[in-house]
Amino acid sequence: MTGCFPHPHQEHHVSDHITISIIDDDASVRQALGSLVRSLGHEASLYDSAEQFLDAGAVGASNVVVTDVQMPGMNGIELQEHLRRGGHGVPVIFITAFPEETLRRRAFAAGATCFLSKPFEGDIMIRCIESALSGEPQIY
Repeated sequence: MTGCFPHPHQEHHVSDHITISIIDDDASVRQALGSLVRSLGHEASLYDSAEQFLDAGAVGASNVVVTDVQMPGMNGIELQEHLRRGGHGVPVIFITAFPEETLRRRAFAAGATCFLSKPFEGDIMIRCIESALSGEPQIY
């Protein structure tokens, strides 16, 4: 067995297959978050748009979705609303370079786990991922 163990408060076990889907139109953000997720022992699936994520049929395989708010085409808030309308309760973590209070409220009203302003510290993202996996929302 390899060395990554989940946070003690998580309900997942080491043998569980956890996939974090990362959606951002900025390749450097996708790569950095993918590396962070893999360092936690989880699989990272990277997408450059909400449409690419949906077209890939990745919703059912995702334990958590990390998405940028502002993207060409469908934005992150619209993606979350689309997922909820489709009956998908996958936890969503938002990241944005343009934090607007109205978007933040809209995201949390629809069940967002976290809403982070770029740039953010890796440990804050780790706490958000742990919260998403345990079902406990965080106000970030």
